[in-house]
Amino acid sequence: MTSALSDPTLERHFKGHRDTVTSVDFSCNMKQIATGSMDSCVMIWNMKPQMRAYRFDGHKDAVLSVHFSPSGHLVASASRDKTVRLWVPSMKAESTVFRAHTATVRSVNFSGDGQTLVTASDDKTIKVWTTHRQKFLFSLNQHINWVRCAKFSPDDRLIVSSSDDKTIKLWDKNSRECIHSFYEHAGYANYVDFHPSGTCIAAASTDNSVKVWDIRSHKMLQHYQVHSGVVNSLSFHPAGNFLITASSDSTMKVLDLVEGKLLYTLHGHQGPVTCVAFSRTGEYFSSGGSDEQVMVWKSNFDCVEFSDGVRLQHKTASSSQTPTATSTTHFPLNSHTSVLRSKTSDPAQHFKRQDSQTAAHTQSYRQIGIQSRASHSHANGSLSISSSTAHQTQTQSLPQHSPQGQAQSHASDGGVPPGLANTLEHIIGQLDILTQTVSILEQRLTLTEDKLKECLENQMEIGLHLQRSEEA
Repeated sequence: MTSALSDPTLERHFKGHRDTVTSVDFSCNMKQIATGSMDSCVMIWNMKPQMRAYRFDGHKDAVLSVHFSPSGHLVASASRDKTVRLWVPSMKAESTVFRAHTATVRSVNFSGDGQTLVTASDDKTIKVWTTHRQKFLFSLNQHINWVRCAKFSPDDRLIVSSSDDKTIKLWDKNSRECIHSFYEHAGYANYVDFHPSGTCIAAASTDNSVKVWDIRSHKMLQHYQVHSGVVNSLSFHPAGNFLITASSDSTMKVLDLVEGKLLYTLHGHQGPVTCVAFSRTGEYFSSGGSDEQVMVWKSNFDCVEFSDGVRLQHKTASSSQTPTATSTTHFPLNSHTSVLRSKTSDPAQHFKRQDSQTAAHTQSYRQIGIQSRASHSHANGSLSISSSTAHQTQTQSLPQHSPQGQAQSHASDGGVPPGLANTLEHIIGQLDILTQTVSILEQRLTLTEDKLKECLENQMEIGLHLQRSEEA
């Protein structure tokens, strides 16, 4: 019984934005996708074909970042208009807005528990807020240029940020101190994110490279130079074994972090690919580009397909324990090339895999040799892959880790009955909506108080004017 990786397939594509799509994110239950765009709109795309998309107008300038709350009942958006908005992703398009920074807000990210938000801005600061009432908590101020991105770690104890000052900074959320600075020499990191295990970070750089750093040893684990253009975005597969990157060279690349090699080059967008994100389970990923399109792909490569038709998907570990500082998470440190060749039937709709030769470089580490050849044949309109690999003499692999935001369909694995899980999810959703409603009412009450104060002041002025007239 032989096994093979399956190729990614383009499932759906959405058209509705009027300018470059800048950011994309999945809801936890995979029912909705949120996108932001240079057209100043946030759009919510429903995965059910019969349901229409929602267009949210409110920002006065480009929307540069969107993120679903862990419950999926709120969407945060960051804009060049210096504000952050929290939307309820429904037809009513209710939102609250707060002026977050004194310059463009480049990034917004919910914490794992959904209670706090972190924002990054061209005013060189990172700010942390409460989700409820959007109360400002504290600011992180050591960057000396625009801050492009800021993210919470999976356990919410750390924050990572990237800046045009060519540094990536790691912050302790509780002490509010900078723990470490990673330095980029050739370019700066457009985007940065934590590995699901919380022990590594990956950075997408303007020098066309992707780097993976260990946040405990502060050493670079892997250095991929697979793109011919600026790398704009990246996303870890929730199992932690794969990384997908989006670049201005109009391609996306799927990297196998365990083998340290390029798996796929995906073509679909006409022009730069500006954003990419895996779904919470890793079964799908979505991309957006300067062609104003949003594409949804089925991963497939995280499944092993056997010759008798049996398919096994990589399951993420059910343990929710956070890895400690003493736990070991190693990427294999190899730099051999992998050659990938394929044909494709529909370049406009499906990806093409170029004849490519790539190397995953590491720093001065002992190299462990891996050679991989993959040949692909076109049959019945689909791509198939067969590979033969000379395995390493030593195997160092990443732990499979379960993200906090898994789809609700897996709730029963933890012993919670599906009915109860659905009820709890509904209650959480209602509480989120109630929070938003209270926040909106508070804003309206403030406006009413201001108007009433203005009326009283005008009445007093009229009274004084009449009194003076009578005296005259």
